[in-house]
Amino acid sequence: MPVDRSEPIGLMEPLLISESSQQRTGLTDLAIDLASRSAGFRRSLPEGVLKALADLVRAMNCYYSNLIEGHDTHPVDIERALRNDYSTDTRKRNLQLEAKAHITVQKWIDEGGLEGRATTLDGLTEMHRRFGELLPEDLLWVEEPDTGERIRMVPGSLRERDVKVGHHVAISPGALPRFLERFESAYGRLGRTDGILAAAAAHHRLLWIHPFLDGNGRVARLMSYAMLLETLDTGGIWSIARGLARNESTYKSMLMACDAERRNDLDGRGTLSEEALAEFTRFFLTTCVDQVDFMESLVQPDRLRDRILIWTEEEIRGDRLPPQSGAVLEAVLYRGELPRGEVARIIGTSERQARRVTAALIDREVLTSPTSRAPLRLAFPAKLASRWMPGLFPEQRG
Repeated sequence: MPVDRSEPIGLMEPLLISESSQQRTGLTDLAIDLASRSAGFRRSLPEGVLKALADLVRAMNCYYSNLIEGHDTHPVDIERALRNDYSTDTRKRNLQLEAKAHITVQKWIDEGGLEGRATTLDGLTEMHRRFGELLPEDLLWVEEPDTGERIRMVPGSLRERDVKVGHHVAISPGALPRFLERFESAYGRLGRTDGILAAAAAHHRLLWIHPFLDGNGRVARLMSYAMLLETLDTGGIWSIARGLARNESTYKSMLMACDAERRNDLDGRGTLSEEALAEFTRFFLTTCVDQVDFMESLVQPDRLRDRILIWTEEEIRGDRLPPQSGAVLEAVLYRGELPRGEVARIIGTSERQARRVTAALIDREVLTSPTSRAPLRLAFPAKLASRWMPGLFPEQRG
């Protein structure tokens, strides 16, 4: 049986920012602002563009979440992994498989697989299991820092030994069920504003509990992503992961600050510092707002159209795309999707030439269609992100 030191669940209180907190009003305003910006961004995009953007954001989210863990797998290599095109280098192949696992779990979340269960024991362990079961064997082993002992992580299983993360000694393994039961009761069935604030608070408290031997950071980020997906109905077209990775030192230092005990009588009524949790919540939500604004700036119709058409003209001049390709991409961009039968009319050519243009654009992976008769939709391939979506992630090296 796992060791249980009988820690009281009050050790991780407060779990939510109280109404009496001096920072509550400002955080509520920030949550409302985030909800408004996220909804406005989603409404501004045609349905076809929404799906293409969500596909790209999965790769972006995976890239930045793994980068926080010290694993650098560029989205171009992630896309290759999704096509089962793996590196011959074992380490790179393992990281590609890790990235593919992350994207598979996020797609499951995007499709509603975790709806209503993001903060439940069942949901958390299923996320961990789905991710871990797709990992290569080499990535399932954890090395104990003090002794060098190698321990195999069991996907979906709570840890059965003590762990220390930095200066934080996590609760005993036997205490995990009751702490996770309290976690679930605190973060389930919240109102909209509390639900937005809870995406940040739960993020830290799950890491404080540290339920799994490894993979807690990824599960916490996927959990918060799922909470915001449901509370804000984001459509999966933006993610906080890029902002956290770009501010990694601040992110990690503020998480550590939340481990601190209550500072004084003005610092809430729990064991841990409410002020530190509120400061992390402000950082978290501000980072969310920044990422919504960043993504919205990238896909402003006129700017995105100009970047796509400049690229297309270069490809036509280089004889890598047929003439009239730009007109097809422009039509798909504005309408979201385009029936194949309308391509010939739009570009003023024969059906045969229209099929040639369509095939070339699909071959270049800038248009996609599930079947040969289905409408055409825009795609955002990672290899073109530096041209179409500058700043989304770094240029690929090597």
